[in-house]
Amino acid sequence: MGKMTKSAKIVRGQKMLTVRVKTSKYRKTSSNRWLERQLNDPYVLQSKRMGYRSRAAFKLIQLDEKYKFLGKGKTIVDLGCAPGGWTQVAVQRNKGSGQVVGIDILETEPIEGATLICQDFTSDDAPDKLKALLNGPADIVMSDMAANTTGHQQTDHLRTIGLVEAAYEFAKEVLAPNGIFIAKVFQGGAEGELLADMKKNFAKVLHFKPDASRQTSPETYVIAQGYRGLV
Repeated sequence: MGKMTKSAKIVRGQKMLTVRVKTSKYRKTSSNRWLERQLNDPYVLQSKRMGYRSRAAFKLIQLDEKYKFLGKGKTIVDLGCAPGGWTQVAVQRNKGSGQVVGIDILETEPIEGATLICQDFTSDDAPDKLKALLNGPADIVMSDMAANTTGHQQTDHLRTIGLVEAAYEFAKEVLAPNGIFIAKVFQGGAEGELLADMKKNFAKVLHFKPDASRQTSPETYVIAQGYRGLV
């Protein structure tokens, strides 16, 4: 993972008391473990302190600390935006200008400064609905979409790559020159053909796992910078 970003150092540097959850006949062992992990997760605590809807907000913050792509006046599309953590960060860093449009199959509570759609991105008309909302080419297309996990790593990887491919095809249609595409992938990164196409269409393609992404999770992120528009 390399050096920790600024926010990672701050969050990791905070002192926390370890919380133990008592067993209960009303909770499964797996639920007990999840609850204990949540209560002892510094990113969960910090996201609540800062008003973010999920700890995932820190994944985008750390991606931006590493690659510095967010900023005032950006046109941003957030694919898989629920519950809204990434959208919140994007709106904040737009500093009252630019445009943020998001979509998710789950309902997302409104966020001031963003336009949100509740729809499956893979449905036939979803990309056109997003395009109709944009005021012009997008500077950033970012996707935190992931397929529901089955527990079988290879299956989960392939299903998520299918979502990444759909997001990537959309990005190629709406990105401005020098635009950026960011997407969550599972271990193994982007697939060979997809990665090769990204390298053809972007000046630089990298993978990065933010500190806010749990070490036990197979997720990482592909960051494609400098869109050439070759398609």
